[in-house]
Amino acid sequence: MSKLRQPVHVCPKFQSPVATFTYEFPHGQVVPEDLHPEDQLVYACQGVMTVGTSHGAWTVPARRAVWIPARTPHSIVMSGTVSMRTIYLRAKIVRHLPRTCCAVNVSPLLQELILHACRYPRMSRRSRTQAHLIDMLVDQLEAVQAIPLQLPSPRDPRALHVAEILQRETDDPQSIEKACRQAGASKRTVERIFRHETNLSLGKWRQQLRLMRSLQLLAAGEKITHAALEAGYSTPSAFIAMFRKALGTTPRRYFENRQAK
Repeated sequence: MSKLRQPVHVCPKFQSPVATFTYEFPHGQVVPEDLHPEDQLVYACQGVMTVGTSHGAWTVPARRAVWIPARTPHSIVMSGTVSMRTIYLRAKIVRHLPRTCCAVNVSPLLQELILHACRYPRMSRRSRTQAHLIDMLVDQLEAVQAIPLQLPSPRDPRALHVAEILQRETDDPQSIEKACRQAGASKRTVERIFRHETNLSLGKWRQQLRLMRSLQLLAAGEKITHAALEAGYSTPSAFIAMFRKALGTTPRRYFENRQAK
């Protein structure tokens, strides 16, 4: 019997151009799927969030954020203790960000603006101070850079089946060949589908999956060696090299720096 899809909760529209919320979540907390009439920026001062939509997942550590355009159904899973700040902006008030989800870097200035804005649950242009703050937020958001922390979902049933198997078996080095056999397709066929539907090779897609899995494990307090093996790396040194290439520093330094903020 097929599983019935739960209806998406539609949140009420805010009357102000910008609204903010501050949340504290324990490890493993899940925010069920919902959607908002506003554009949304989800930012974590601490911990790691995984935002999921029908098009893929975005796993972002601290100092990164996820841009969620208006009326995009999404859910959020917390890894580690998460201190979240959410900014809701009237749809399309920020014009230069895409109308699809993306992960973005958060500059030190934008971080301080987000934290300051969260002192005002509802912001109005009738207040001169708040009007200036809204303009500064929009200016900084117009300038943010998207970063490749997405795990796009293929649509083809065979490729989707492979993706689901790989997500269950990240620590199995032979899982690609096995997954393709279980999906009833050749590796060449699945590779072609992945390139067409996700713009990633099958190997690059699995590498991205492993990075996202490692971020979740490290945020939950796992040791680097355990996170490396659970994410599918044969040695901690190979994992550290991948992490440095993707995020510009070692896992230990990255999470120490985030905790010091």
